[in-house]
Amino acid sequence: MPGPRSVVALAGAPGSGKSTLAEALVARLPGAVLLPMDGFHLDDRVLDARGLRARKGAPETFDAAGFVALLGRVRAGGEVVFPIFDRSREIAIAGAGVIAAETRLVVVEGNYLLLDRDPWRAASYDLTVMLDVPEAELRRRLTARWQGYGADVEAHLQNDMTNALTVIRESRPADLVV
Repeated sequence: MPGPRSVVALAGAPGSGKSTLAEALVARLPGAVLLPMDGFHLDDRVLDARGLRARKGAPETFDAAGFVALLGRVRAGGEVVFPIFDRSREIAIAGAGVIAAETRLVVVEGNYLLLDRDPWRAASYDLTVMLDVPEAELRRRLTARWQGYGADVEAHLQNDMTNALTVIRESRPADLVV
């Protein structure tokens, strides 16, 4: 891959297996670092103030401009510190992740990496991968996820499937579809 640092985008709908695949890839690629888009979730207080709490996980509930700006820093090289989302507390933790200056490969995973909307479309990657999972399988996985959290499955499933359709219908073509 070109340049001093390569950036791979692993995109897909909620429940498509992005996190699982990204973690497995990074574990098998010495020196690679995982950068999850979820660290850019807006805080629940911000979502409440904007009337977006029920849509948490939708494109407008992320700091997309901040995410794209951070990707620019990642591509430029040097050490980059980034936030990580703590799902057990439903909060992004600033400065919880570090990409060392010598890191050559960064795997970015998230729903909206290829979304054909501003500011998402300004993100630049060396390779893009989209996970293509049938809707019925997404529903099965998401139901199991929310049952595991002891959450309101129907409310979360409706929101996640709305977000899944956004990913499916509004993403730019990927270099590779799996």
